[in-house]
Formats: sequence, structure tokens, C-alpha cells
Amino acid sequence: MSAEVAETPLVYIVAGEASGDLLAAGMMRALKKVTGGKIRFAGVGGDLMRAEGLESLFPISEMAVMGVFEILPHAPKLLRRIKQTVADILEKQPDILVTVDSKAFSLRVQKRLYKRREAGGPVGFPLVHMVAPTVWAWRPGRAKVISRFLDRLLVLFPFERPYFEEHGLKTTFVGHPASTQPVGDGAGLRARTQIAPRAPVLGVLPGSRPGEVRRLLPVFGETVRRLIARYPDLRILVPTVSGVAEQVRETVKDWPGTAIVIEGEAEKYNAFDAMNVALAASGTVTLELALAGVPTAVGYKVSPLSAPIGRRLVNLEAVVLANRILGRPVQPFFLQENCTPDALTVSIARLFDDTRARADCAAAARELRELLGTGAVSPSETAALTVADAAGISPAETA
Repeated sequence: MSAEVAETPLVYIVAGEASGDLLAAGMMRALKKVTGGKIRFAGVGGDLMRAEGLESLFPISEMAVMGVFEILPHAPKLLRRIKQTVADILEKQPDILVTVDSKAFSLRVQKRLYKRREAGGPVGFPLVHMVAPTVWAWRPGRAKVISRFLDRLLVLFPFERPYFEEHGLKTTFVGHPASTQPVGDGAGLRARTQIAPRAPVLGVLPGSRPGEVRRLLPVFGETVRRLIARYPDLRILVPTVSGVAEQVRETVKDWPGTAIVIEGEAEKYNAFDAMNVALAASGTVTLELALAGVPTAVGYKVSPLSAPIGRRLVNLEAVVLANRILGRPVQPFFLQENCTPDALTVSIARLFDDTRARADCAAAARELRELLGTGAVSPSETAALTVADAAGISPAETA
């Protein structure tokens, strides 16, 4: 490594799933902009982060698990990857570590490094996390716990700051990148996929984790069969991500109506614009659909063993992000035994048939953009400037 390269700030970024990959890639792109390209990256990420110049330590698909009992079978590999990541960070000695989402993995890495620091180890760089644990939805005590071992937290929702500032953690609201998501070209996508301009289109989004897809697609598939019996001209679009794309294609190939599987960020937004209604797994994509003004029913299932624990710990009214932010049920939510083809079919048919649904969703989208944005500076750039400040990287000097 040349002396010039060695002196270029190194930002180590860890993202363990598709939503984190998207957020981290936007931040990386903004960091390159504010530093005039005088920045280096290392860490763990997916396709979008690789496109911004990251060589991932290992595939993030290995980390895409959630729930108590879903994690247990993966625990040995998870622990090995945590150990490997910590060792790589210590060897590279970055100017800052930024972990993004994927709390089961990321916060364990952060905690190990904090313990090394407390023991006098070589951890002089700031420990920063982006995307707060959903303490407002379940286990609020986690705010106190993570405040002990992080130096800074970047949150996406304005109501999150007080939960962590109460415990002395420096917390910055950076805004949600989805608030600036583009409007897609639905007409163009319909033309390319031979969907008639006036044909009704249902978007089906079964999640980004293999377990989600495995549990939800059978229920979603039966719902599609019932809806096509009611709406014979119905067409199906299935936006997905690379980590589960083959699994999704294999499952939907026998659905009626020839489901069209779509990959890529640009095509996802085109699909949003082409949809009349969506059926989606609970997660970040439901907020993206709300911001796109798509009437959406949300379904979710966890393993039967995790469900009783979740019911005791989770505030179910806060699970669907748009509903939590706006304080009203913008998107109907069906969990576990309530996530059935019968219930989903009735809900989606109501969204198709209610002429007010799209107008109501358009109004909600405008409210959400105002609440989640940060004005003239984009959320990704706000995050990049916050990271640069925490690392002592001066954009004015390096740009």
C-alpha cells in the first residue's frame, strides 16, 4: 500500500441484509461526493455496496436471519463470522466503524470491540451504528444497553432520538432515504412486460430473507389464486432481491397469471408505479410502498416457536412503519394465524374496489415524505456528513 493510499481515510462498513445494503450504499456514494473521492471502504455488504467499491469480507446472505429460533440453527456460523469481522476490523484499524441495521450481527460486533477497548485493546476509532433497534416497538430496555457500547447512533425516524439520548448516547436524526425515492416509470414497465395499460396489477413482495419467503409465499400464492378468480385480467409483479431471487422464481413459477419476477432498485420503483395494489411482507418495503402511494396489505409469519415470545414483547401497533409514523392504520396488518388467504383476499379486494384507497394513500405519502426528510440535504448525505464528523474527516479539506 502506498503512503498516499494509507493516509486516505478508511471507513469500515458492515451491513447484513438487503435493507442495510441499500442504506449503506447511499451513504458510501455520499461520502465519495463530500470527500471528492478521497475515501476508502472495507467491510461486509451486498451487491449495492460492491457497486460503490466495497469488496465484501463474506456474502451478506449468511446473515439474513431473524427471530429467536430462526437464529439458533445459524448460531455457530454467525459467531464465526462475528469473530472474523472483529479480527478484520482490528487488523485494518479504520478511521471509523459504521454498522448498518442487522442488529443480531452488527451489535454483537460492536459490543466485542467495545469490550476490547475497555480492556485496553486497539479500538481508538469511533463505534457508530445506523438504524436504531425498534425499541419503540419492543423491548425498550435495549436503548439503555446499546447506549453503553456505542459512541454514536444514526436514526431514521425523528421520534427515536429521545429513547437513546435519555441514556447519554449521541444520537443524530439523519432522515430516511426512502423519503427521496424516485418515482418509477410504470407505463414503461407495463409495455416491456406486455401488461395492458388498464390491466389491474398486484405487486407481491414476500421479503428479503429466505425464511420469510419460505413462510409467506405459500399463503401469498393461494391469495393470488383467489384474486385471479375474482379479477381474471389481474397481472402479478414480484419485485425481489438477489439473495432470494432464485427461491422466489422457483416458488412462483406455478402461480396462475404468469407472475413476473423483477430485480434491481430501478425496476422496483418502476414496479411500484405500475401496481394498483400490493401485498407485502412486513419490513422497510412497506414504508417504500406507502411513500409511493401504493395501497398495501401487510402480512407476516414467524416460526411457531418464535411467535409466543414475540407476542409478549412486541407492540403490534408499531410493527408497520407507516402506521406507527402517522398514528393511523394506513396499511392493514395480518400477523401469524391472521395471515391467511381468506383475510388477505378480502383486504386486497377492498383496496382494489375502494375508489378512495389510492387518494388516501397519496395523501399519506405526502405526509410521510415531509416527516422523514431532512430538507435540502438528502438523508444519505446527512448520514455521510455525520460519519465524516465522527471520524474527524473534514470534507472541506479533502473535497
